[in-house]
Amino acid sequence: MTKPAFIEHFAQLAPGYDAVLCDVWGVVHNGLVAFPEACEALVRLREQGCSVVLITNAPRPGKVVMTLLDKLGVPRKAYDDIVSSGDVTRAVIAERTDKKLFHIGPERDLPIFDGLELQFVSLEAADYVVCTGLSDDEIETPENYRALLSTLRTRKLFMLCANPDVVVERGDKLIYCAGALADLYGELGGEVLYAGKPHRPIYTQALARASSLRGTAPPLSRVLAIGDSVRTDLKGAGAFEIDCLFVTAGIHAEELGGRDAPDPAAINKIFATAGIAPRAVTRRLRW
Repeated sequence: MTKPAFIEHFAQLAPGYDAVLCDVWGVVHNGLVAFPEACEALVRLREQGCSVVLITNAPRPGKVVMTLLDKLGVPRKAYDDIVSSGDVTRAVIAERTDKKLFHIGPERDLPIFDGLELQFVSLEAADYVVCTGLSDDEIETPENYRALLSTLRTRKLFMLCANPDVVVERGDKLIYCAGALADLYGELGGEVLYAGKPHRPIYTQALARASSLRGTAPPLSRVLAIGDSVRTDLKGAGAFEIDCLFVTAGIHAEELGGRDAPDPAAINKIFATAGIAPRAVTRRLRW
């Protein structure tokens, strides 16, 4: 496996691409504030004629994510469009409106169901489960849900996971996401469909948006994914056969030696363990 180049500035890589599918949490913001340098890099990229589609595992519709980005200070001129795992989840739910569902997740994720005629029921009456996250991700862990998931498994309920991320950053803290619950359910023998990265549907939808923006589909060799997660961003890009720029100052920062001075040996080790390497590595997205 070829070792990826380490770059400090995105400008040296940018001319090789017509469309960029950029992760959001950990690359553009940390859940509390936007990263000005990353936003500037995306603005500069668009000024050069590249289409930027933000691609996120947020379990909310893209329009809701846009409102959140506004509050965090991410300028709309930094991107052309947003595709979320919430969008993909809604498409799957829309095909099951005759089924009764049980929701696992916080109230803030309820917009994912807006406009859909659904029957929300108790666990005992449900036909399937939609998991958008932990009810209180500040204090809960997947172990708090083991008994509930065991009951789901006993009933052999299908789970739709609206956010395949296991953890994300909130400030300097890592919090658990729906993917952690879905993984535990899978370990218990339950059936899970993951709506977002690293699975193909969200990339297909994002590329379709980019193609619509450009008036033609860019060749995959001219499409770049940017992200900070080996599990979702790097492996998702590899499976979709597009290049990836890997950001080390995200969720893997501590195991890679820190946000400011990542250890090259640790970086190479994490890629070797995953069996896949990105096109290039950078500490933070900046022009």
